[in-house]
Amino acid sequence: MKKSLLPLLLVLACLLALCGCTQEAYKPVIYLYPEEETLVTVELDYDGQLTCTYPSYEGSWTVIAAPDGTLTDGAGKEYNYLYWEGVDRTRYDFSQGFCVAGADIAAFLEDALAQLGLTRREANEFIVYWLPQLESNPYNLISFQGEAYTSHARLSVTPAPDILLRVFMAWKPLESPVEVEPQVLTAPERSGFTVVEWGGSKVG
Repeated sequence: MKKSLLPLLLVLACLLALCGCTQEAYKPVIYLYPEEETLVTVELDYDGQLTCTYPSYEGSWTVIAAPDGTLTDGAGKEYNYLYWEGVDRTRYDFSQGFCVAGADIAAFLEDALAQLGLTRREANEFIVYWLPQLESNPYNLISFQGEAYTSHARLSVTPAPDILLRVFMAWKPLESPVEVEPQVLTAPERSGFTVVEWGGSKVG
């Protein structure tokens, strides 16, 4: 290899390392539960690049939401939720959390998501999506994010909901267990117009 190529290759290696700092916010989905059929607009202010949305996000989503969570767009198409994914450089907080063996993930998520306020239907959709990725690892470091997530993916809902419940799981696959301060999981009582979101991100 010519010596003149070495500086260029070093620069390329550094750029690739920097690119590796990004991660994806996987399948955040947003449920809307008004007390009566309501026209609702949802705006997402995301510190990253959206990679997929459904229905298509054009600066906002506007749908008619029914109390059972059914969403209907202007063309009459029905949806169970609003869906988005994106790539960002958010630094998630792992100072508290849980180290969970892959074999124990299903039971762990059932218990944790109930404590975080998801309904059985919402929790089932969460678990079905994440279980294949988590149970195949010897261990997983899991931390449910608060401001570290919500301050980088800001939601604005009109009319304003009575309850906004956002569950976002950051996690890392591990080969061996680690010690971590246990995270206390709580949830507000769901009443009135309730908006629920869940999603997650594999880190590292």
